[in-house]
Amino acid sequence: MPLSPVELVRYARHLTLPEVGSAGQERLRQARVLLVGAGGLGSPAALYLAAAGVGTLGVVDGDAVELSNLQRQILHSTDALGRPKTESARERIQGLNPEVRVEAHQLRLDASNALDILAGYDLCLDGSDNFPTRYLVNDASVLLGKPYVYGSNFRFDGQVSVFGARGGPCYRCLFADPPPPDLVPNCAEAGVLGVLPGLIGSLQALEAIKWIVGTGESLVGRLLLVDALRVRFRELSVTRDPECRICGAQPSIHELMDYEAYCGVGAAGGDGDAELSAPELERRLAESVAPLILDVREPWEWEIARIAGSRLVPLGQLAERIGELEPDAEIVTVCHKGQRSLTAQQLLQGAGFKARSLSGGIDAWAAEVEPGMARY
Repeated sequence: MPLSPVELVRYARHLTLPEVGSAGQERLRQARVLLVGAGGLGSPAALYLAAAGVGTLGVVDGDAVELSNLQRQILHSTDALGRPKTESARERIQGLNPEVRVEAHQLRLDASNALDILAGYDLCLDGSDNFPTRYLVNDASVLLGKPYVYGSNFRFDGQVSVFGARGGPCYRCLFADPPPPDLVPNCAEAGVLGVLPGLIGSLQALEAIKWIVGTGESLVGRLLLVDALRVRFRELSVTRDPECRICGAQPSIHELMDYEAYCGVGAAGGDGDAELSAPELERRLAESVAPLILDVREPWEWEIARIAGSRLVPLGQLAERIGELEPDAEIVTVCHKGQRSLTAQQLLQGAGFKARSLSGGIDAWAAEVEPGMARY
């Protein structure tokens, strides 16, 4: 159908561009784009794709809006606190452009649903913040023969590229295997400048729009590196790896896998009894001889929330301060979400201590034991 009078006005600045015009705008209207994550990267991408007139936006996210999100996740407002991010996203997108159809997937993308969900879209924007989802999106896209726009941010640095395009490389061509889970902290642990996801997510939206319209030079085969602290942009050439396990000449990956296990998330490397749940820790603390709660977060996190009676020793200081601990003490390590505490548990166990890690960290404690505790 031809563009309506309202659409002619709304997209007038596109229509005057020879590279877009009415044909390009019609392609945008017919396009179906999936956003994996409605967080820091997904927020600006969603807003600009909706403003550009992408006809259908799918949003995959299983989380609710938290106060600490609002420093960078501009898709959500203070009024949306506690609501599912997909609901908040739908409301904001349709408030910006009611012509856009929003398909909300209030769930966690995993190997059981990724192929079915991605199959319904032309293009995917990966706004995830963890390696399991990143490898999942890559593998699902390659298996389906669909390109996706990759983006990541960390502290003051960001990356953007287009992977999975015909003839181009995939994420595994660049990073064949994930790093050890304790080597790279997430944004909650290391921080991220709030405006950086806005920049990276906007570049992802730009790449998606160019791809849909069929204009310009895409980032296929190029990895754009952004240094926001120095305002510098660099570019790396990325070629398709003929030995890549999923897009190479003789691929060995033909189906999706357990990506959390593959990336080592939650792997303790011990005797299988490295963790305990928040309710179990609550019961143990009520006993006559309670374990020592060793909080390995940073001091600023400690100020937000902590378990009563716990002791703060940041993970980066633990090795040099291990002599401060009683050798016979039973120790439960605690962090924000449970990953740093597993690293601490392994360190202590290797030094001869009896130690376990709180599964899910203090966030799980707040959700399951102390609901009045501040969360971040």
